[in-house]
Amino acid sequence: MIDIKKLRETPELYKTACQQKGCGVDVDELLRLDARQLQLKRELQEIATEKNQTGKAIAKMKDADQRDQAIERMAQLKNQEKALTDEVAQLEPQLHELLLNMPLPVHPDAPVGPDESGNVEVRRWGKVREFDFEPKDHITLGTNLGIVDMERGVKMSGARNYLLKGDGALLHQAVLRLAHEQMVAKGFEPLTVPVLTREETFLGTGWFPEGRSQVYEVPRDELFLVGTAEVPVTSLHMNEILDEADLPKKYVAQSLCFRREAGAAGKDTYGLYRIHQFEKVEQVIVCKNDLDEAEKWHQHILQNSEELMQMLELPYRVLEICTGDMGMAKYRMYDIETYMPSRQGYCETHSASNLLDFQTRRLNLRYRDEDRKVHYCISMNNTVVASPRILIPLMELYQEADGTITIPVALRPYMQGKEKITAH
Repeated sequence: MIDIKKLRETPELYKTACQQKGCGVDVDELLRLDARQLQLKRELQEIATEKNQTGKAIAKMKDADQRDQAIERMAQLKNQEKALTDEVAQLEPQLHELLLNMPLPVHPDAPVGPDESGNVEVRRWGKVREFDFEPKDHITLGTNLGIVDMERGVKMSGARNYLLKGDGALLHQAVLRLAHEQMVAKGFEPLTVPVLTREETFLGTGWFPEGRSQVYEVPRDELFLVGTAEVPVTSLHMNEILDEADLPKKYVAQSLCFRREAGAAGKDTYGLYRIHQFEKVEQVIVCKNDLDEAEKWHQHILQNSEELMQMLELPYRVLEICTGDMGMAKYRMYDIETYMPSRQGYCETHSASNLLDFQTRRLNLRYRDEDRKVHYCISMNNTVVASPRILIPLMELYQEADGTITIPVALRPYMQGKEKITAH
């Protein structure tokens, strides 16, 4: 949720945000409804004041005519109050809907562009492997080694489902364990969070209404399956006022994630790239409302993910995401894309987002500073690792000519000391 006061003061900034992010919110209509609501509330306050004064006066009146006139005036005030209250009740949901869909203006340095074509490469790390044999894709490798079973996954659960077996399951867990331990060692507090949460957590974190089509719903219980631990972790302190001395809150959570992936097509539907269920280690920071501090922590969570990729020795690049590709809730956003031979390029594996107070306003997540003043926090998040998507570059880049897969050194302690994955 944006700050309505800032919208009133700088409407052109928000019109630009709507244009840059492709959001069709009518800013002028929103401001018209807001002005009318403010006027109605002023009039209601004036009526309440007059009613209070008239009521006190009636109790003291001895003249019958004056008393009757005052009682008649009280009746008029009550009728006016009801009419104004009814109008406010009609306005509020219209205004709320517009505010829910109003995008956050972006960082001044964020690249402007209509879609992913406007994203800007910031840096690259690692050298893409050159094969002296014909490399196989991860599904062929996994099937031949008996560690990935797409056929039985689909048989049980439909398209875009899978089964990991033996060393495939161990490799999946090894990456997650390495990521989790890395973050705990960095001082992030580990959390185990629900993956079924209420609608208010999705509205609060900005996943609704924009991303509702991607979320699985359990209507009988009025719950939804999360697509990332960002939703429950950021909602952890909703409707709370924290102490500034306790900030920043640095959390890491590993969770199952579920996404409908409605609309995805083409090469994204092959293999383990875009699937309905996966696991992710997510980092979330909640800090005080200071732009410089927020930028520092945003770079920190990006660096954490880069360090993990370097430990795995996977070549990657960092992109700064442009206005048309970042979504309505983001202030500044980076993606890490890892090289995947079968997809012949770098593909997204991480997203690091600074959302300023967009989520915290919706979640009513605040803190009290040393002067006892209350402010909205700033929230941000980034993937540490998501699996099995990360298994695509791990399997494909570490494959050998004989069809085996060399296990990265950093993962061997979590793979019972094995150095290779071989067929059994």
